[in-house]
Amino acid sequence: MQETRLDTARIRAARRVIDPMFLDTPLYRCEALEPHLGCTVSIKLETANPVRSFKARGTEVVASLLAEHGPRAVVCASAGNLGQALAWSGRGRGLDVTVVASRFATAAKLDRIRALDARLELVDGDHEMARERAAAIARHAGIRLLEDSEDIETCEGAATIGLELADAVPSFDAVLVALGGGALATGVGHVVKAMAPEAEVICIQPLGAPAMTHSWRRRRVVTTDSTDTIADGVAGRRPIPAVLDHLLLVADDAVLVQEASIMAGMRMLLDHAGLVVEPSAALGIAAILEDRDRFAGRHVVTIVCGSNVDVDAYHRWIGAAPLHRS
Repeated sequence: MQETRLDTARIRAARRVIDPMFLDTPLYRCEALEPHLGCTVSIKLETANPVRSFKARGTEVVASLLAEHGPRAVVCASAGNLGQALAWSGRGRGLDVTVVASRFATAAKLDRIRALDARLELVDGDHEMARERAAAIARHAGIRLLEDSEDIETCEGAATIGLELADAVPSFDAVLVALGGGALATGVGHVVKAMAPEAEVICIQPLGAPAMTHSWRRRRVVTTDSTDTIADGVAGRRPIPAVLDHLLLVADDAVLVQEASIMAGMRMLLDHAGLVVEPSAALGIAAILEDRDRFAGRHVVTIVCGSNVDVDAYHRWIGAAPLHRS
């Protein structure tokens, strides 16, 4: 594999500063899903932790560095999960954390950020407007701006998932990764391509938030004017050039899926795996549902990356999803 901006030695070192409760997450074959999907399915479960997503792997690295070298204040923009993770990691290290989010973000995620003692500022726009406001706060206050996916620590923290996958027995044929800003996809992709190069790295986005997928396909940054998806965790409009460059090196494919398939994936994970997941975490199952022939007879790992959902919205989504029976 060509050289990338991530470093495997730093990724291994990241494991030493990440709280062990976020490491070595469950990886198991889910046989109950297999008759409905036509392939062997393993789940990498990143939700059984205090922030219910993989994001703390990255914020633990960031917070550890800030606690040692400063500044002791940090701001980020978040659709919800990064903000929770940074608040959790910062609180444990005595950092002053500010999170900027859209006031239209999932209420449960915003409530949890407040509960973790972070300062929360809401903007009357989408995640890209929140990013602009967070950058302005950082400039004005002279504090650290944490940019998810652009900051290497977020990618290398997420990449520790790849280390755990590469050690898996038996090996797998493909790993399905939710694609938003790209920290998870580039981090996991980097390690998988270095340590298990025979496995495909397939990234998935909603049709209603396709910017990074279009950028990957065209090999240049493609922005969109808006997003329209229930998968708020991956609903970016402006890909980061350095992240795209890395994604082009480590991803074998990037695919788009329909909202109905995302809801069906959420319903299947509830019915057959007993998992309540947010839409972004069901993208891998959605990809299998939309292209069964591609995955038939193969061993696929899907990363279940988050479970922070609004309960009322969740019930609407799974209620609208079709039942899948063998």
